[in-house]
Amino acid sequence: MNFDIIVIGSGPGGYPAAIRASQLGKKVAIIEKEKLGGVCLNWGCIPTKALIKSAQVFNYINHAEDYGINVSSAKVDFKAVIGRSRDVAGGMSKGVNFLMKKNKITVIEGTGTLARGKKVVVTDKEGKKSEYSAESIILATGGRAKGLPSMPMDGKKIIGYREAMTLEKQPKKMVVVGAGAIGVEFAYVYASMGTEVTIVEYLAQGLLPREDKDVSKELTKVFKKSGINVLVGSAVEAVDTSGKSCKVKVKNNKSGEISEITCDVVLSAAGVAPNTENIGLEMLGIKTDRGLIQVDEFYQTNVPGIYAIGDVVPGPALAHVATAEGILCVEKIAGHHPTPIDYNNIPSCTYCMPEVSSVGMTEAQAKEAGYELKIGKFPFSASGKASAAGAKEGFIKVIYDAKYGELLGAHMVGYNVTELIAEIVAARALETTGHELLKAIHPHPTMSEAVMEATAAAYGEVIHL
Repeated sequence: MNFDIIVIGSGPGGYPAAIRASQLGKKVAIIEKEKLGGVCLNWGCIPTKALIKSAQVFNYINHAEDYGINVSSAKVDFKAVIGRSRDVAGGMSKGVNFLMKKNKITVIEGTGTLARGKKVVVTDKEGKKSEYSAESIILATGGRAKGLPSMPMDGKKIIGYREAMTLEKQPKKMVVVGAGAIGVEFAYVYASMGTEVTIVEYLAQGLLPREDKDVSKELTKVFKKSGINVLVGSAVEAVDTSGKSCKVKVKNNKSGEISEITCDVVLSAAGVAPNTENIGLEMLGIKTDRGLIQVDEFYQTNVPGIYAIGDVVPGPALAHVATAEGILCVEKIAGHHPTPIDYNNIPSCTYCMPEVSSVGMTEAQAKEAGYELKIGKFPFSASGKASAAGAKEGFIKVIYDAKYGELLGAHMVGYNVTELIAEIVAARALETTGHELLKAIHPHPTMSEAVMEATAAAYGEVIHL
């Protein structure tokens, strides 16, 4: 069968690319070996947020007295929590299936492998092979949990994010290795539901060590206050799974001191590895670097007609990045003239409580780049809306170039800040200055006022501090 475009992988990069291509009049096929929607929809972004919501509801109930409400004691039905998460993911996957039919996209079930002559060989679950051809082929095969040599995953005692979303029994004790977004989100979920959680992070800055140092410091403080054991600047030397429990040997990078933690399960949250093996890259001579496919600004590989997007190419392994890349890629294929993505204006969000979001340069990066800075910080403890919501933890920090007022970056930790960061992304895209943002009237009372107040603080005009 011949198509204009074949997309291999139906995650947040693949299925939007397929839909946009269909909108542009192309005959499109999409190949998926598991479920439509990929990891994000079935095993990542969506079901984890469902778990987080259950944890938040349980937290609200346990602190209902803070809001003047008395309730009887609540308990977690762990299987029901997991079941709700899977139901949410299942519903979303059906939604993608509907979108494929609506846009007349051919869905091919199986594993796709590149072949010579702009062809793809698909092997179905029974091992039957079929061949398809297209003028353009887009690789959107995504990523998977990255393993660590000191603790190979066995799916039972040492697990990845997939197993963490489908455990049959809630562990009494858990060690989370890695304090990036995946690690802190699962740590929050399990700790909120009563699991004794320890986080081990190699870098010394704190939780979410790639965020601005003030954000890392604040989140680390909040997690410790909630009872989570946080070990930063530490490495897992080995995990003994021979007994009933896991024995985790942890070394402090600075002192060299070694301690042992006993737990029921270890979650490996050390990042994402690209799925670039066994898809035919070597046969076609497609260039890679450290497992990532090398592409130009419109995502074409060194082989004409073969493209790659999402977690398999250099850049942030984020769902919204993959979506933007997929849409831009097919628009270029269709003969449009899209503007290349500005990777300096990609928002990052982490959905623990309090939430974390950021975009642009950290304070350290801006100083290293040689900017003279105006920095403003507004704590949510001074926000009326935050006080009313009982969510006074955290702050908004904005970083401006003192000379021209350019908004270099923003860093937020607090209630609902993943909804607030889009204002900063849009402001940066429109090259909005500090004074313009300051004079843009924000509604009261809202959490978004803190953006304006932080900007006012940067310019010495803050009212509510």
